[in-house]
Amino acid sequence: GARARAAEMGFALAEFIVGAEVSWPRLDSILQSRGIHGVIVLPAWAEPDLTAFDWSRYAGIYTDVKSTPELHSVCSDHYGSMLSLLDRLARRGYRRPGLVLPQGRDERIRHQQSAAFCAFHTRRGPGADFVPPLITPDDPQFATEFAPWFRRHQPDLVLSHFAEMRDWMKTCAPSAPPDFVLLNILHHTYPCAALDLQPRILGGRAVELVFGQILRNEFGLPSWRSRTTVAPASAARSAVE
Repeated sequence: GARARAAEMGFALAEFIVGAEVSWPRLDSILQSRGIHGVIVLPAWAEPDLTAFDWSRYAGIYTDVKSTPELHSVCSDHYGSMLSLLDRLARRGYRRPGLVLPQGRDERIRHQQSAAFCAFHTRRGPGADFVPPLITPDDPQFATEFAPWFRRHQPDLVLSHFAEMRDWMKTCAPSAPPDFVLLNILHHTYPCAALDLQPRILGGRAVELVFGQILRNEFGLPSWRSRTTVAPASAARSAVE
């Protein structure tokens, strides 16, 4: 998405893998020598530490929720997409959806998905069924984490980033496994209901935001950070089919 939008606007992108290929100080000297003033930082598994880079000469965008130091950012509307998904599921008759998230992934997006999940059920009132989310220290383990949680709470649908969880549910309930929704369509390994978080649009919007900063001569770390959020795809593609 970033490459396509850059080409439409008359620019080209150069990709660097910091750490594996170059250090931040080395990248700084490369960008200076090439006359590059716009930097797009792609999402990292953990909050990225960008303090070793001299941002005074650059316009920067982080394509996720939060970096250190804080840049302007563009990211998916994780909170809104979860609420929209749960609303649709409720209209289709699901009463006990369950959410499985690794703690690190939940923290990386500032708990937006788990917060929306809990807020949705709070809004339903005290008499509604509620399956407490399973938040695991690392990637969920079947025997020690998922299976005990699943058998105790018996959700009628499971939401997760892990496609293999559909097979886990078949193991726990072979005669009638519940339905499954993948929380990011990029992780699918088989056809299934999934959220399309619009990564191509996110990449394109990042290019537009960096270009806007350059046009306004806005270089360096922002004194007041802004975040642009992108809604998931249309109803036909974003959730349960």
